[in-house]
Formats: sequence, C-alpha cells, structure tokens
Amino acid sequence: MRKNLLLLGSLLAAAILPILAGAPQRAALPAASGGAATARAVAAASAFLKTLDDAQRPKALFAFDSPQKTNWSNLPSGIYQRNSLRLGDLTPAQHDAALTLLKAVLSGEGYQKVTDIMNGDEVLKNRGGGRTGGRPGGAGRGGGIQFGVAEYYIGILGTPSATTPWMIQFGGHHLAINVTIARGANVMTPSLPATQPATFTLDGRSIRPLGDEHDKGFALINALDAGQQKQAVLNYRVSDLVLGPGQDGKTIATEGIPASDLTPAQQSMLLDLVHEWVGILNDEGAAATMAEIRTNLPRTYFAWSGPTAPGSIAYFRVQGPTLVIEYAPQQGDLDHIHTIYRDPTNDYGAKLVRP
Repeated sequence: MRKNLLLLGSLLAAAILPILAGAPQRAALPAASGGAATARAVAAASAFLKTLDDAQRPKALFAFDSPQKTNWSNLPSGIYQRNSLRLGDLTPAQHDAALTLLKAVLSGEGYQKVTDIMNGDEVLKNRGGGRTGGRPGGAGRGGGIQFGVAEYYIGILGTPSATTPWMIQFGGHHLAINVTIARGANVMTPSLPATQPATFTLDGRSIRPLGDEHDKGFALINALDAGQQKQAVLNYRVSDLVLGPGQDGKTIATEGIPASDLTPAQQSMLLDLVHEWVGILNDEGAAATMAEIRTNLPRTYFAWSGPTAPGSIAYFRVQGPTLVIEYAPQQGDLDHIHTIYRDPTNDYGAKLVRP
C-alpha cells in the first residue's frame, strides 16, 4: 500500500502536492458475498466524506439516479467534463481518504492496475502528450488538455449504506471505475480500464498496465486449432470499442467461437482472461461474478479481429449472457489501448436495484 502511494507521490512532487500522489442464468449469490466488502466500503466512504468541507461536498455527492451516473469517459480533462471531485484539489489527508475508499472497493491487484494506469498518464503528461496551442496540456489548469495523476475524479452517488443502493465513481483519462453496492453485492460494470503508454519505465521497473490482458488474449487465440480459429476470427475488421462510453443499453449479436466448443484447458484460459477485468473488483464481488460467468460459460463466446501473431494489432471480445469485454488498440497503435467491461443485464447494478 505504501509503495503505491510513493510511486504516485514521486510523479507529482515536481508539479503539485503529493496527491495521488435465452434468459441468462444467474448464479446464486452466497449469503455472505459482498457483506464484508460492503462494510469496508461504507466505512471508507463515510470517513472520506467527513474530511470534506461545505464547498467540496456538492462535488463529491450526487443522487443515486443522477445523470452523473453515466458521466464517464476515456477522454482527458479539457475535452471531457466530469463534474465530481478532482484529486488535484484535495488536501493530503483528503487524498489519503479517497485512496482508502478506492482500495476498499477494489482488490489488491485491481488497485495496482488502476495505479499503473494513472502513473502511465503522468508519464504521458511528462512526455508532452496532449499539446494544445503549443502548450503542454498537462502543465496546469490554465486551459488545454489536462493529463496526469491530479486529473482523476471521485464521486459518490447515493448514501453509503449496507442496505440501500449507492455507487462509487472514479476515473479520468483512460479510466472509468463504476462500483455499485446493493443488497450485499458489489458490481463493477460498466468500467473502462485503458492505457497510454502501454509500456513505460518507473523507478527502474517496466510497467504494462494491461500487459496480462494482451498476453492472455494472444495466448488463447494461439491455443486454438485451425478449425477453432476459423470460428473465432471475424471476417471483418474491428478497430475500436463497440460498446464504449455513451453506448449504455446498446446490444450486439454474439460472434466467434462458443466456449462449449473449447477444450477444458482452453475454457480455463478464457476464464483466466476474463478475470483480468472482473478481478479488479474486491475479492468477494469478483468471486460472485466469476461464479455467475462460469454458470453461463457454455453460452459465452470468444471473438477475434486482426492478425493472431503475438504483438500484432488485434481486437478481441468475450461475450456472454452477463458479460461483454472488449480489447482494442487505438488507431493502429500498440502503445494506446482501450478496453471495456460491461454486464448487459446489470450495468450500474440494474438487477440489484430493481424492485
């Protein structure tokens, strides 16, 4: 935990304060699933809210059914306005409380992935990414496109509670995390983990925020035999997310190879790939979601567009009754990756909040 904070703090020190720095079959939810995670989230959210002053609270708190719920994007500040509370405007104590809330709703590996994505955005800023009118967009708030770890936003929709639905929203450039908590369950759809750069060096370490997603996707397509690949590979090119930001409620037909046509070993590889997204959520919530996905595995499809040689520019999708995952390099650039994770039946906890 301390190491993650130090990584972010080192990036910010030169510029800002050290702030972050058929009908689907749904698996039965274990009686205690999400209970401990919900309690941690409620406590962390309440503690965070207590640190805010009267001017900050309206930027952090929204009604559960507010339009803010769908106010998320892969775009950076200066192009997209999020309206919630900017991390760069928090005091160190408030920033720590915000991070504690984020850690409460994510797994350890999920928090690390989010941290890596944000650190990558700081690297992008320091490289001069997003120049507008000849100025580095990430240099401050005086105009232009804004990059960097200060440009991530946090909001709470509804009242933190163990009984009534509420939601934590966190995101910025190349990141949108939406965690809905209701009926003792935690769900994290829709969410958008993306990255630019896809590989960077920090403190002597090579970091690939979405490296496992890339590697496991290519490992799976290359584990298929010729006949299976013929089923999986689409006969047209997909170059971007189909169900990205602004596409709530849109549906697409299933394509590719069904998991029922995969061997047990290939099915395990598919589930391991899916867990890279599902596992961003806290362990209790992720376990319940993975159980549901396993129940629907025979009706889950794996589709591919593009070359299958590792390191190529390629798109892939995993789609089932309660799952859509997309992976899409942007504009032919392996160093700029978008992904999306949705549950068409339960985005924003739709099934959990239904009477």
